[in-house]
Amino acid sequence: MTPAELEPGLQVVIALAPDPGIAALAAAAPNVQFLAINIPDLAPGGNVSVLGGNSQSSIAAFLAGYTAALITDDYRIGMMMPRDNADAIAAFNAYASGMTFYCGTCRPFYYLSWAFPQYIDIPAEEDPNNYDAYSDILMLQYKVRTIYLYPDITTQDLITYIGTTGVLMIGTKSPEQLPAGWVMTIQPDVVKAIQNAWPQLISGQGGVTVQSPLGLSDIDPTLLSPGKQRLVEQMLQDLQDGYVSP
Repeated sequence: MTPAELEPGLQVVIALAPDPGIAALAAAAPNVQFLAINIPDLAPGGNVSVLGGNSQSSIAAFLAGYTAALITDDYRIGMMMPRDNADAIAAFNAYASGMTFYCGTCRPFYYLSWAFPQYIDIPAEEDPNNYDAYSDILMLQYKVRTIYLYPDITTQDLITYIGTTGVLMIGTKSPEQLPAGWVMTIQPDVVKAIQNAWPQLISGQGGVTVQSPLGLSDIDPTLLSPGKQRLVEQMLQDLQDGYVSP
């Protein structure tokens, strides 16, 4: 799109990455509201609004823990995460809280000497090609049956490997190719964010950061049945409405 294509009467432009030149377009059409979706290094202001980054990692982790406990025999769940990462540690605590919210003490019938959820943390300098070996510790030593993958260590090779083992996975990044055992992805719902922002944009109010609610995608109905999915979606709504704290 060029400034010449900003026809009279145009009210709202929603632009996806890569950046089509929002700054120049916005300057050429001060009466048009622009909403930038996933365009980096673009600050809101004037007639430019931007979709905010996902700062809801604790909500996603709580929901992952709740869901994992809901679908996993004996509550044998775990998490893979980077070492010495404060956000990842907070996410693990939320993951554990989500499990507890669903099942209370969650005492497994087997493996009573181990507390769940278990976790494995990976050093920042570790070669991603070695992530499989870390997942083996959770799956073989601790008999974890569902793993929550923190986004920083989620690679296609890792999820493809875990997918060959029969262990289930929940993540916040959509795989390039869905492996066996992928339960769902918890990630920002861009369409819902646009719908929420639309009344303000169409009335000429902009220059703000638009927060995106979380949503579910990549759902495997054979792993998360429609009835259980309704429970998970209601929990997500309660988390985002503030009725449940992660």
